[in-house]
Order: sequence, then C-alpha cells, then structure tokens
Amino acid sequence: MRDNDRLAKNYPKVVVPPPGPKAKAIIERDREFLSPSYIKEYPLVVERGSGAMIEDVDGNRYLDFMAGIAVTSTGHSHPKVVAAIEETARKFLHICATDFHYPQFTQLAERLARLVPGPGKKRVFLTNSGTEAVEGAMKLARQHTKRQNFIAFEGAFHGRTYGSITLNASKVKYRRGFGPLLPGVYHLPYSNPYRQEVDWRAAAESLFHHRLARDEVAAVIMEPVQGEGGYVVPEPEFIRYWRDFCDANGALLVFDEIQSGIGRTGKMFAAEHFGVAPDVTLVAKGIASGMPIGAIVARDDVMTWERGSHGSTYGGNPVCCAAALATLDLVENGLMQNAARMGALVTDGLRELAADHDVIGDVRGLGLMIGVEFVKDRKTKEAFPEMIEPLELAAFKRGLLLLGAGRSSIRIAPPLVIDAEDVDHGLRILDESLAELKVRA
Repeated sequence: MRDNDRLAKNYPKVVVPPPGPKAKAIIERDREFLSPSYIKEYPLVVERGSGAMIEDVDGNRYLDFMAGIAVTSTGHSHPKVVAAIEETARKFLHICATDFHYPQFTQLAERLARLVPGPGKKRVFLTNSGTEAVEGAMKLARQHTKRQNFIAFEGAFHGRTYGSITLNASKVKYRRGFGPLLPGVYHLPYSNPYRQEVDWRAAAESLFHHRLARDEVAAVIMEPVQGEGGYVVPEPEFIRYWRDFCDANGALLVFDEIQSGIGRTGKMFAAEHFGVAPDVTLVAKGIASGMPIGAIVARDDVMTWERGSHGSTYGGNPVCCAAALATLDLVENGLMQNAARMGALVTDGLRELAADHDVIGDVRGLGLMIGVEFVKDRKTKEAFPEMIEPLELAAFKRGLLLLGAGRSSIRIAPPLVIDAEDVDHGLRILDESLAELKVRA
C-alpha cells in the first residue's frame, strides 16, 4: 500500500455509482454459491483498506464508520499490525497452544491479565472468536459454581453458537428454528435510560420471588454497553445492582466486552466507566484489528477448571497473538485517547443534527461506541425501523459506511484512528442522507 494513500484525504470518493460493474459480477457469483444465511447489508465489495478508508473493486473510496462491526480498531491494515503478522508468519503458523508453548501466546495472556480491570491475579484462556469465549465462560461458570442457571438480558447478543444464541435476546432470527436451546437461561430487562418501559429492578425481584432461587444462579452474563441491542448505555445503578447480587449470592458476574472492549469506549474496557469489575471478562473483535482471536479473562480463584477440561486447536494462534500485541500497543499509546476525543466530537455533531432532523430520537454512547435511535414521533418515542436500511443505502451511495443496531438504531463504530476531518465528512454525509430521505418521504 502506497504511503500517499495513507496521508492524502482522498476519500470518500465515489467514481461510479455503487455497485459498479466489477462489484456486480462478484455479487452474482456470491448468489450462486454462498449460504443463504449471509445477510449482506448493502452491495459493498471490498478491494483494500487503509486507516479509516475502504476501497471497493470499482475504485470507489468510502469512509468507514462501522469497522467491520467494531473489529478494525487500529484501522485497516495498520503498518505495525501488518508487520507483526508478517514477522510471525515467517517463523511458524501453528503448533497448538493447548499442548505446547510459544512466546506470543504467553506474552498476550500476561498482557490481558494485567489490563483487565479488577483486583487480584487473572488467568487467560485464548479462543478463536467472541462466541467461543462466551461458550467457554458458560462452561467455566457451571464448573466453578456447581450451578446450572444463567441470567441474561433482553436486547443481548453474545454470538451464534448454541450457548450464545440461548443467551441472545436481540432479534428472534438468531434463535428461530434452532431449538431446543440450552436449559437454565432466564432473560430480564436491560436498563435503557431512553425508553424506561420496564422496571428492571422489579422484574429481577419478581424472577427471584416466583421462578428462580438466588443461590441457584451460576452467572449473570451481560454486555456493559449493549451492541446489537442498539448501543445502549445502562444506568450505573443497573451495573452495580448485579455486582451486588453476585457478591451476595455466590454467582459470577461476566462482562461480554467483545464489542465494547479494547479502547472503543475511550477506556480500555467499558467496565471502567462504571467503576465495577466483573469476575470474568470476554474479549474479541477489536483485540487484533481483524485477525480472529478472543479471550476469557478470569480471576485466578474463578478459573478453577481442571487440566484438559477445556481446550482449542487454533485458539491463540501465534500470528493472531502477534497482531493482538501490536494492536494493544497502539490502543494503549494513543488510539484509546483518540477514541474519547473523536467520540465527543461525533456525539456533539449528532446532537446538532437532531435539531434539523426530528427522526433522531436519541444519541447515546461512550467514546466511539455511539448509537443513534430513530423514531416516528419524539413524544411517543415510537420506533422507526423502516428508516435504517434506506439510511444505510443513502449513506453508502455518498461514500459513508454505516451499520444498523437494535430495532431502529444505527451504530457509529469507526476505526479508532479517525480524525476531526473524518468526523466532519461523516456528519455531512449523514446530514445529506437524512435530508434526502425526508424529501422522498
């Protein structure tokens, strides 16, 4: 990749209305051979990326405000991450960390054990993905507590394997047709300061009075900021309630920081905004800037499963570990702080846009994990899900990549490398796209 591509602000730039001819040809081949389960939000066919820029196969350049679902934290193909990958790949690609040792694995485990908030020594199990980390945490919780039951939350998304989809409650399509699912999972309302439709505390007390004994809960598994549920930031009292519950009843508090962790919220982990430390932290997505790796990080006195009771052939692959170590260096030394600064600019700009576009009902978030909720009426707060797909497409045609979240929200989750000029471009395109949709309506 040429240096001038990284330095010049030559994006967004649409040279042919997307999808162009090359993109259309690839999409047609996809339709013939791919599983119908793939969603494909809009016809983006990527050729390459650099920083906050994505270029498609027809030469169109886009400003990326979704980062592959909050994954490319250091931007696309950051030279330090690429160099770490190349250096390690030349040495060896695989040996299986379940059975043998290598430096990158040990270095990453130690790094994560020291970074994750909370007192006491931590231990780490490395996985290939976020959903594997969730599954492993469920096994660990049951083994450690000798209990079977889990508390999860409405709006939650934890992955697509069986235990994870049992915990999910964001969209029915993630569960439909796959039952019977895992027994012993109870869903409760998540705190949503904007909607406040349900008393989450009363719902919890009702569950423990009528259906589930407090001392039969193995773990409470939550996203400290919900992702697929709409980028919802809960009340601090909600987080503290569940920390106190776990302390009082011998359950584990598990934070799924797969989307909210690794600097995205302006702190290394979202838990730090609430001053509450979980017993187990789950990490993936942004930890390696696009390479597949995740982690279960638990207190030493919690990670008590016996030798050989859990393992992984590829988890903690040396190349992925090297990418993660380079990513953590970059996030700790500037990008996390940039996420806080740029997140404030984006949030302020979105709230200014709300003055001109009454379909914006709520702007919320931490750092560069920002949700924009659309409503048909601000007084009634009636959701406007029909807004999301047309807005994604209108922005895409202008060179901005967006992605929905929840029922009627879009997520603003760009690479943590964006600057003020990127913010200006993104807000301008969003403004133009909303104006177009208003005229069409």
